[in-house]
Amino acid sequence: MAVNFNRVEFVLSAASPSGFIRDGLPQLAFAGRSNVGKSSVINRLVNRKNFARVGASPGKTAQINYFRLDERAYLVDLPGYGYAKVSKAERDRWGRLMEAYFASGLITCGVMIVDARHKPTADDVTMASWFYDTGCPLAVAANKLDKLKKSEIEPNLALIRQVLALREEDRLVPFSAEKGTGKEELIQILDDLITGEG
Repeated sequence: MAVNFNRVEFVLSAASPSGFIRDGLPQLAFAGRSNVGKSSVINRLVNRKNFARVGASPGKTAQINYFRLDERAYLVDLPGYGYAKVSKAERDRWGRLMEAYFASGLITCGVMIVDARHKPTADDVTMASWFYDTGCPLAVAANKLDKLKKSEIEPNLALIRQVLALREEDRLVPFSAEKGTGKEELIQILDDLITGEG
């Protein structure tokens, strides 16, 4: 049976590895640069306006936030990366938290949000390689598609695929949190992984 993405609740924020949930349910880990619209993508997927807090200033998600999906999986919102306006100590703390989570063996699937308008950054490339190292499937949502001209879409997607060195099985989904483009496709990919059909 399909997972109901509208049935979602916040569970907890983990500030250290002791807070990680280890109950065996699949974990869909969402990662993206601080200003790429990750919260907006999550809000669009679960059909809520301000569910994952859309921060007034980027880099506000300093913890790993767990949302339970339909009692069947977790949507895990990872701290935004690549944002300069936090102290080095804070950045180091985030780095250690992320490394611990990626090393935990808890990730079922990675969902990376990138900006469809721009070449992925060095931080994006690093994040993609972290996901590869887990051996999990990866889906990349190229957000802000609505800001591109039609003629720019294919070349930009090709560039993203190339720079992130996406594997054949990795899915690249053209996405617009604003308009809802790509929502059904991404939900289908995640649903297949949760229900074991992917």
